[in-house]
Amino acid sequence: MKKGDIIRLSIFDLNNLGSGVGRADDGRVVFVRGAVTGDTVDAKIIKVNSKFYVGRLESIVEPSENRTKEQFCDAPEACGGCIYRHITYEHELELKRGYVENAFKKAGLPNVKVEHVLSTGEICGYRNKAQFPIRNVRCKPTPGFFAVKTHDLIPVTACRLQPKMFSEIAKTVCEMAADRGVCAYDEERATGVLRHIYIRYGEATDEIMVCLVLNEDHRSINQDFARELVKIYPNIVSFMLNFNRKVTNEILGDEFSCIYGRDHIEDELCGVRFTVTADSFWQVNHKGAELLYAEARRRAAMTGGTLLDLYCGTGSIGLTMAKDADRLIGIEIVAGAVECAKKNALRNGIENAEFYCGDASDSEGIIASAEKITGKIDADVVVLDPPRKGSTPELIGYLAERKIKKIVYVSCDPVTLARDCKLFSELGYSIGTVTPVDMFPRTGHVESVVCLTRRLDNELPLA
Repeated sequence: MKKGDIIRLSIFDLNNLGSGVGRADDGRVVFVRGAVTGDTVDAKIIKVNSKFYVGRLESIVEPSENRTKEQFCDAPEACGGCIYRHITYEHELELKRGYVENAFKKAGLPNVKVEHVLSTGEICGYRNKAQFPIRNVRCKPTPGFFAVKTHDLIPVTACRLQPKMFSEIAKTVCEMAADRGVCAYDEERATGVLRHIYIRYGEATDEIMVCLVLNEDHRSINQDFARELVKIYPNIVSFMLNFNRKVTNEILGDEFSCIYGRDHIEDELCGVRFTVTADSFWQVNHKGAELLYAEARRRAAMTGGTLLDLYCGTGSIGLTMAKDADRLIGIEIVAGAVECAKKNALRNGIENAEFYCGDASDSEGIIASAEKITGKIDADVVVLDPPRKGSTPELIGYLAERKIKKIVYVSCDPVTLARDCKLFSELGYSIGTVTPVDMFPRTGHVESVVCLTRRLDNELPLA
């Protein structure tokens, strides 16, 4: 097989990057973006590798029953945001359960039970955060999204995953900027002003934050600019500037300035009110987060005792479980998030919560430091919510040495979750049923919750 060849394929799988998987006559797999499990397609080979081919979908010879009857999104295929735009939502949930199940099988844990995926059922407009790159199109600042694996801008009309108002605000900001002679950032020359428009929304409060990411200061981006925007969109309560002068792919710089309203918005999760700043972590799916946190709380099943919340961020998981515990201790590496967590506890009248700044993965350092202040931490339950890379062998070993009875692990990556569960199992923990939660419909991401319980010493394998 060589580039340019046309091949007919029966698609037998769909990966979490949105590519259908078929097999060529020589046994190598062929990845075809836009093809769906059960399709018969004609594909043109555009990449040849010693182990696989990549094909471009030319025509659908026989559509799958898993293929949607109506088009989900009008954006070009190159957008890459809704990789499951072509399939039914029922099939998407089946695939995501399969991804979690396969991750545990590959980690050597084939007997771990994976439940059906929990979902709110809402697949449109669920995102409460948007980041629009801005580029000059026909000499005017234009918001959009980068095409897959490129920095080529696809001008935005609307995104089905975001509230309609996000794209409307972005367009209005760009029109106002153009009227004031503010040009968009030129990535190749590292010149220009407006790099990104960053929007956050508090679903429970209906509050909006607009943050403009600038390459340099501009006299026209000022309080008058903010006031004019607020006249059009009255629920904007925070207008922020962020300065990113580096030649980098990172969106936000380190310098923030509030030029209108507050430097934060507010939102609620599971009855607890939170402050959300521009740079703090906040779950992008409000209803999905409540589903996820409720499942974590159910697994913890606390009736008193001490809850240790590691990688706690602004305290969102721990604070929603604080009423079930006598004491909540949270540890987080981002200092600003720790301060937010303390304020969140205070504003909600939660008096049994303490938060400390440090690397939760560095068990000897931060936990020992917290113990010097608070006394020995005898945690009855530990909640882990690490970043995508998962936890560390050092922390897992430390928790096992302390013989923590119950660990509730919340994960955004099935592969690192399965890897860490394997290590917990080897160190004396039983792995409970894994519950996937669909926080990001139409994308390849899936969250999971699992409870690990300490086996009795007489049940542990001999060394």
